[in-house]
Amino acid sequence: MKILKLYLLTLGLSLTTACQSNSNKKVATKEKEAITKLTKPTPQDLDTYETAYFASGCFWCVEAIFESVKGVKEVVSGYSGGTEKNPTYEQVGGGMTSHAEAVKVYYDPKVISFTALAQVFFGSHDPTTLNRQGPDKGPQYRSIAFYKNDKEKQVINGYIQALKDQNVYDGAPITTEVIQFTKFYDAEDYHQDYERKHPNNPYITNVSIPRLNRFKQNFKAYLKEDAH
Repeated sequence: MKILKLYLLTLGLSLTTACQSNSNKKVATKEKEAITKLTKPTPQDLDTYETAYFASGCFWCVEAIFESVKGVKEVVSGYSGGTEKNPTYEQVGGGMTSHAEAVKVYYDPKVISFTALAQVFFGSHDPTTLNRQGPDKGPQYRSIAFYKNDKEKQVINGYIQALKDQNVYDGAPITTEVIQFTKFYDAEDYHQDYERKHPNNPYITNVSIPRLNRFKQNFKAYLKEDAH
């Protein structure tokens, strides 16, 4: 837990870019050259895996973190936690819906458990900052742990209680919402694998990659051998 405390302290550093910055601008020439073709699993392949849903700030960051975890087959960026149907990035990012930027995680429970994914979730962001992660402010960036059944709900609540019992956050209240999963809307195609495809984007270099690297440093046992 000491490692987690040290990690959380780094999240307090001020950052100057935001998830929405430059999202609709043309990709620089060097970024285009850096984009690599990714082999994506088919829907039939993904049907054999379990799913988990989380929200913890800009989905560009969150997707990259879960993609690096062993046992995770695929991560999809999207929107969840609200009531509006078929939300768009402009609507969610602009705070015009009740949704949050979220991710859908396809994972192999024989390799990694839901409990471990919950640990990845809490260990890769600060759940005490209400409606904010780093430079991203607003309820669309709030912390949410979704559950699909009573077992997952018990895992999440049990983990939160353990964090409180061990005073991991030095008395700061945990603001993470624990919500029953209802619906997930995939984000637009250009958001998928954004960190891999746009390594030179200012937000990616200043926020996403440092956040990913902090996670990798603190959770080495959970990383895939080829985690970038």
